[in-house]
Amino acid sequence: MLRTLYDTDVTTWSPQGKLFQVDYAMEAVKQGSVCMGLRSQHHAVLCSLKRSPLELANFFEKVFKVDDHVGMAMSGLTADGRILCKYMRSECLNYKFTYGSNHPVGRLISKVGDKSQVKTQNASKRPYGVGLLVAGMDQDGPHIFETCPSGNYYEYFCYAIGARSQAAKTYFENYLEKIKKAPSAENLALHALSALKKCSQEGDDINEKSVEMAIISTDGYKLSS
Repeated sequence: MLRTLYDTDVTTWSPQGKLFQVDYAMEAVKQGSVCMGLRSQHHAVLCSLKRSPLELANFFEKVFKVDDHVGMAMSGLTADGRILCKYMRSECLNYKFTYGSNHPVGRLISKVGDKSQVKTQNASKRPYGVGLLVAGMDQDGPHIFETCPSGNYYEYFCYAIGARSQAAKTYFENYLEKIKKAPSAENLALHALSALKKCSQEGDDINEKSVEMAIISTDGYKLSS
């Protein structure tokens, strides 16, 4: 009963100092399809397990191209993820038109975090129920960022979000040094597939149809599925 008194809008704080609607959005990310991002000195890889909601339905795409130097994978509400993807594409185009160069990855993620955080300040809005893993390449090298519905964002060498992602995180902790020193994008992709297999559910078929992967390097963006 106590929870229902404080979750009617996103601006009402509970006595414990929580915003329940933000917690609900975070839970949507935890229940989504697992996706992961890894980076080495010269490459960044995004990998996701595609799911089919019904037997007669096609697989949902979880990895999207934002620009020639940026890609993203999502876990949670797909509709919210597409809104943020469209926003990032628009920001990259505007920056390229104004300055004639690619949008810095860190600044782009900061804008996404600000946009997500605004949703926690207006009672007529709700938080985005999606978490993003954004991989990008700029003058500082490859990057992997995670964004949260609360507006927080973090940079990682490798990370995973979504259902059963803890198994992938454990794999990354055990092989972190090898991932950092991966000599090629193919070697980095093999680590991603190994981590994906660790967190796949019994009965999940890991094949070319159910796995989606994007590779970002100095040569640009490459999507394979």
